Amino acid sequence: MSQSQDIYFIPSKRTEWPIVAMVALFLTVFGAAHWIVAEPGQGGLGKTFFLLGLLTIIGMFIGWFSAVIHESLSGEYNPQVDRSFRMGMMWFIFSEVMFFCAFFGALFYIRMLSVPWLGGHGAGGEFTHAFLWDHYVSGWGAKGGNGPAEIGGMFGTMSPWQIPLINTLLLLSSGVTITIAHHALKAGHRSTLLIFQALTVMFGVVFLAMQAHEYIEAYTHFNLTLHSGAYGATFFMLTGFHGLHVTLGTIMLIVIWFRCFKGHFTKEHHFAFEAVAWYWHFVDVVWLGLFVFVYVF
Repeated sequence: MSQSQDIYFIPSKRTEWPIVAMVALFLTVFGAAHWIVAEPGQGGLGKTFFLLGLLTIIGMFIGWFSAVIHESLSGEYNPQVDRSFRMGMMWFIFSEVMFFCAFFGALFYIRMLSVPWLGGHGAGGEFTHAFLWDHYVSGWGAKGGNGPAEIGGMFGTMSPWQIPLINTLLLLSSGVTITIAHHALKAGHRSTLLIFQALTVMFGVVFLAMQAHEYIEAYTHFNLTLHSGAYGATFFMLTGFHGLHVTLGTIMLIVIWFRCFKGHFTKEHHFAFEAVAWYWHFVDVVWLGLFVFVYVF
């Protein structure tokens, strides 16, 4: 094999999956936009396009990743391709970090700047009474921001020392189990790998079940909803998107478990496992920030 062939990878055939991905994303965004702006009872077409786009995305992921797995198992990849995959995953996680930084920034801005301003800091109490309502309290969470009944009414906040603490312990434990599984993979201990990878999946599933239970409690017992002012909006935006990431991460963990079971990885070549482990550790770190800044303080 020539030096150029060692460095670069030239696909043996063209792939249709980028085009499928483009069509899927267009259908999803187009359908969502028309569904949102449609008049009540007239969003059927937008909903249809949205669901069709989601199904196409799922099919695209299954087909594209199946093709990549086949190319990897057939020995078509070389070190340069491995480096490109690593760089791509690093940039993807960086984009996810920036995604959550935007929401944490919004939380900081609303809590530390907007709420004091609405309380009359720098403008006097007349500002608050003129634009909000009488007896407005400049506070965060249940300490303030409880509006009139027509815009949410009184609400309570979730205690950090119940379900959130349990979920924190679950994710921290999952970070340990996936690390043990990674070391077992590099050491060639297949049974240990499968056991601790399965434990990681279990922790992810239990986390999601606990978060669903928390959401039910928030809506039914604490009147904490998306309509509960800025607090409710930021609470569900941050925890909801994190839950979505945990869901995707858990699905990836399940796929990787089956690949480990089938023996797709070796001690030296197992980047797919490493990529999922990186993503899962990222999910863990984001949750720690959520636990501290959304629940505790």
